[in-house]
This record gives sequence, structure tokens and C-alpha cells, in this order.
Amino acid sequence: MSAPLIYTPPHQRIDASNAAIAESDIQQLFAQNTSSNMLIDLNGVSYLSSAGLRVLLIAAKTAKLRGGKVAIASPQPSVKDIIVMSGFDKLIAICNDHAAGLTSLQA
Repeated sequence: MSAPLIYTPPHQRIDASNAAIAESDIQQLFAQNTSSNMLIDLNGVSYLSSAGLRVLLIAAKTAKLRGGKVAIASPQPSVKDIIVMSGFDKLIAICNDHAAGLTSLQA
């Protein structure tokens, strides 16, 4: 199994103004690598809109098509609440830190 891809969003917010950039970045990572798993580190993200949730969903679907999965590491409490309230925690593992995220991708 190859090492998981790691994506750290370059913005403090993932919303309609930059979700397309995040989506493109994630798709490029998948296209340029053979790994089917991705860890998305949300430590620096303080806000996630529905457009940001869509980015997470597309990442999860892309990983699944490749036989892999996505995990989220280090979300701030407000971002974690948004993910849980939307039900995305049932699709994507939410981990307290980077190491736990990497471990969840190996399971």
C-alpha cells in the first residue's frame, strides 16, 4: 500500500470563493499519484461552508473509486461540528490529530 496523499488547504475558510481551487488541488493530487487514500488536514481551517463540504464529498468519492478512503485530521471544533451536523462523519473519519488520521487510513 502506498503512503496516503496529504492535503492541507491553503485558506482559513473553504467556501464558495475558493472551493473550486481546493477541489482542483485534491483532484490534481489524485491524478499525479497512485495512492488511493488521502488525509485532509483541517487544522488551519476555521470555516467550512456547504461548498467546502462538497469538496470533502468529492475527495471521498474519488478515493472510493480508487479503492481507498479519506480521513480528516485536526479539525477545529466549529469545523468538526459542521461536518458532524451534516452527517459527513459517517462517510469520512474525523481524527483529532495527524497521526490518528494516518492510522485510520491504514485500518
